[in-house]
Amino acid sequence: MQRIARLLRHRWAEGRLRQAVPPPLIEQLTRQVAASEQRHTGQVRICVEAGLPVAYLWRGAPARERAVSLFGKLRVWDTEHNNGVLIYLLLADHAIEVVADRGLARAVPQATWEGLVAGMGQAFQGQRYDEGLTEALARVSALLEEHFPAPRGSARAPNELPDAPVLTGDPLLRR
Repeated sequence: MQRIARLLRHRWAEGRLRQAVPPPLIEQLTRQVAASEQRHTGQVRICVEAGLPVAYLWRGAPARERAVSLFGKLRVWDTEHNNGVLIYLLLADHAIEVVADRGLARAVPQATWEGLVAGMGQAFQGQRYDEGLTEALARVSALLEEHFPAPRGSARAPNELPDAPVLTGDPLLRR
């Protein structure tokens, strides 16, 4: 019975995705990611899903499993300096995950990531998704600037990953 209830909750959440992350917010976040990546050598991806795919729901998979899977599918792990970060939001479960590649994960204590997630959670509880995502991006950017600053006076490395947030409707995410 719990599986069916979770499945229905996840399918119902799909109608709320564009309310939570409307096109103007997508454009704003895209610009902010691009600006952020001018100040450090890291790569940041934001992914928002309304609900998990049925295969994840049926086996009771947690949001973390999906976030780690997307970390790979979106190639966040495949950056030159091993310093990519995925900020993942699952609306149906009110779940937030931040997955950092090994280069950044070694430099930043787990408590820092937990604090970042807690801050996002407070904003999302009030349905202030723009505030939560913007603040999370700013905090991730500050960590990347601290540990992986852009080299001074040299040409900027090429942008390795797209800057636009990924939403449930992306065909890559339906698998």
